[in-house]
Amino acid sequence: MELDMTISIAIIILTCIISITSFNNDRRIDDLSMWPYMVKEKNQYYRFITSGFVHADFMHLGFNMFTLFFFGSFIEKMFLLVFNGKLYYLLFYVLALILSDIPTYLKHRNNSGYRTIGASGAVSAVVFAAILFQPWAKILVFFIPMPAILYGIVYLGYTIYLSRRGSHDGINHDAHLWGAVFGILFPLIFEPRIGLIFLDQLMHGYR
Repeated sequence: MELDMTISIAIIILTCIISITSFNNDRRIDDLSMWPYMVKEKNQYYRFITSGFVHADFMHLGFNMFTLFFFGSFIEKMFLLVFNGKLYYLLFYVLALILSDIPTYLKHRNNSGYRTIGASGAVSAVVFAAILFQPWAKILVFFIPMPAILYGIVYLGYTIYLSRRGSHDGINHDAHLWGAVFGILFPLIFEPRIGLIFLDQLMHGYR
């Protein structure tokens, strides 16, 4: 079976290489992480992007890349079909990394001890873009099949709750939330008719 070198696969390979080689390298993680205080004090804006290519461990990396592998390939094909250009997907992913971390930066820019890593914001954007295109698709959540739209509602509700509560579980719930919002808005901005198709599927597409 031949595996096409899509943009998603290229991102996964690059992310795995950088993440795995950084697992036991605290200095590299510090250099690449989203460190709002350093962005403010040293103008290190590159951190909005580089933080998405490092992960805490194999479980963190595996979950994000496994999700990106399945949903990213689908969104890449849909963007190519709708927008007739591969660069839309690359732009989408990079902007998702940046914009999903802006609320984190604003909240923690005066906290010198706060840092966060991972591609979760961008991956969340990819998942919710997929929900926008196919709201009734079946996805597995802890091996339990559920409609994508139901998963999206539960996910957003849970993420908003944890974000407002200020959870200290080490997960950047703000990035998850704003990544999801961006994943919905980006396709609609470039092609508003996707919203009408989504509503039509929502009303009549369930089987």
